[in-house]
Amino acid sequence: MNKAHVHLSDIKGYSQLAIEATLGVISVVEDMHHTIIQLPLPFGNVRPKSARGFYGVVDLLLKCTSGQVYNALRGVMNIVGDGTTAALDYLQPDLTHQDSSRRRDAIISILNGVLGDYMSAHGNPLVINASFRRNGKVLKLAQESLTGTITQPSGKIMVMLHGHCMNELQWCRNGHNHGEVLAAANDYTPVYLRYNSGLHISENGQLFSRLLDELVTNWPVPVEEVCVFGYSMGGLVARSAFHYGEKADHSWLQYVRKILFVGTPHHGSMLEQAGNVLDKVLEISPYSHALSRIGKIRSAGTTDLRHGNLIDEDWVGQNRFAHTSDQRQVSQLPQNVKCYAISAMISKKHSKIHGQFVGDGTVPLKSALGQHRDKKRALNFPLGRQRVFYGMNHLQLLDSKKVCAQLQEWIASTDG
Repeated sequence: MNKAHVHLSDIKGYSQLAIEATLGVISVVEDMHHTIIQLPLPFGNVRPKSARGFYGVVDLLLKCTSGQVYNALRGVMNIVGDGTTAALDYLQPDLTHQDSSRRRDAIISILNGVLGDYMSAHGNPLVINASFRRNGKVLKLAQESLTGTITQPSGKIMVMLHGHCMNELQWCRNGHNHGEVLAAANDYTPVYLRYNSGLHISENGQLFSRLLDELVTNWPVPVEEVCVFGYSMGGLVARSAFHYGEKADHSWLQYVRKILFVGTPHHGSMLEQAGNVLDKVLEISPYSHALSRIGKIRSAGTTDLRHGNLIDEDWVGQNRFAHTSDQRQVSQLPQNVKCYAISAMISKKHSKIHGQFVGDGTVPLKSALGQHRDKKRALNFPLGRQRVFYGMNHLQLLDSKKVCAQLQEWIASTDG
């Protein structure tokens, strides 16, 4: 059977997002319209006194009439949205059996990374539910199902966690998959987590911990050890899971021997930090203030990447778009587990400036290595358990043979 690039449920999900986006744009345009009518100063929140006489009547007329127009537009869009949803609900059962394609999965993963928290809260059918997978198929975590699905399972499990806006199929890049290569060389059975990277990292950490506990409990053969491999945001989800696994006394913790962090923004990603600065810039002038709302549609998972939030306490009760300093709870690497960190630099030679402002194009050098000017926050990877690759960007970490060789050296090591 040909795998479908678009499902009927996708059309429903996309139409829901399109309607909501249009309503959002209408509100932004309305706010800008009213701001222009008031003729405020270019910067600051100072507003002039209300117009009087003839100009006051004109000002009031424009506000009233424009408000009616914008409300009418909202009404039309809501009617269109309700009608589309009803029609697709009627037709949807006809195509729910279709398999997905890699292109479809990639698009949906990007949508979830950017809007996943909003989509989850509004019941969008495109939302990703966290699950373990192999060969693109969801693993049912009952023991009988695992026994029938996984051929010759090993007692050693390698758990792979993808990055932001990605899915588990994207571990394979240019024909290379670190998980498959390393698992085959070290007698591990690889298992891949797919998760909604738009949710808070702490939410995904809790989901991952519960799923991993269920996986280990129902694994077809006695579990000997677990190796956790986190790429980019996946490394933060892994650290969060250790925190919540300890709180819940989950059994999987006793089996983890090593954690491999590749391109993980332990102390934040420069892209989200730049996005936060842009929010602040747009808020300076009342003429651009409405535009700042467009940037604030980005997901909770995305804003968690500004500093590397791991637990609920890092974000609960805070304005996640505020331009504030690092407010995270102090967190260290898991104890009694060997942790390794790989980072990259686009530059072909070491440079402090390039390391801080360019790094691998997404993650600063020090962030990927867990280094921090506050000694309490520094993760202190031993020198033998960290490596920098030069002339390489963030995505190239996924298919680099040199990176794979370094990971193999660490996995095979009995004392490092």
